[in-house]
Amino acid sequence: MRQLINAALTHTRTTLLLLVGLLLAGTAAWQAIPKEANPDVTIPIIYVSLALEGVSPEDGERLLVRPMEQELRGIEGLRKFTAQSSEGHASVTLEFDPGFDPDTALADVRERVDIARSSLPDEAEEPRVMEVNVSEFPVLSIGLSGDLDTRERMTIARRLKEEIEGIADVLEVEIAGEREDLLEIVVDPLVLESYGVDFDTLFNQISRNNRLVAAGSLDTGAGRLALKVPGIIESLNDVMNMPVKVEGDQVVTFGDVAWIHPTYKEAEGFARIDGQPAVVLEISKTRWGQHHRDH
Repeated sequence: MRQLINAALTHTRTTLLLLVGLLLAGTAAWQAIPKEANPDVTIPIIYVSLALEGVSPEDGERLLVRPMEQELRGIEGLRKFTAQSSEGHASVTLEFDPGFDPDTALADVRERVDIARSSLPDEAEEPRVMEVNVSEFPVLSIGLSGDLDTRERMTIARRLKEEIEGIADVLEVEIAGEREDLLEIVVDPLVLESYGVDFDTLFNQISRNNRLVAAGSLDTGAGRLALKVPGIIESLNDVMNMPVKVEGDQVVTFGDVAWIHPTYKEAEGFARIDGQPAVVLEISKTRWGQHHRDH
């Protein structure tokens, strides 16, 4: 060691050149190494979401959780099984052993969920299987607020969502505070009574006239033609002109007893910026996107 130190002190220029070379090589290596502010980390958790509108927590456990539990507990590599039930919703969280194969585990869970689906109530929504993936968490949030009504704000947010999702490294954009469009039917009970129409008749009339009926096909000898029965409501005029009661020459249409106006579903969450109503665009990057280098 002493000889090495003496040689370094004796050959000063060589030592300085070697030091400068090491510094340059280290700087080049630091710039070449891929760096990412939000690296992909494999989390051994898969989440299954179940929904049945109006079900109580107790019935949700019996009707939704238990059929899933019987199928999912047999998955290889499963470390922990956790289930929760609330009004109208239930969830199952599966935690796997470290070092598990996420693709294989996800395929196994989806297969078992498809099998258990036949044991769920017919009214239940399709189960959703989601992998807990850090890359799917929002890496950027954009807030939109201002003196605009809800419709204008949602129009701008949806247009920005389409533009941002067109970027190659963007996986998806979720709109926090978004409210689903809804057509609200307003019925005046006094008007219904004056025409002698009850609410159940009005509701059943709409339901029966908005169904897709498979009519089969017609073999003409020269080919096969698919038959279509016009039973789907496609426009507002189709609803308003629909007859609900006929007496002789008098026809009572839907528009005579009710009217429709566009609105939104009840809000499940709210976003506000500086006290103003707002919507937030939550941007998630692709899993295998380009690495972002820090300079």
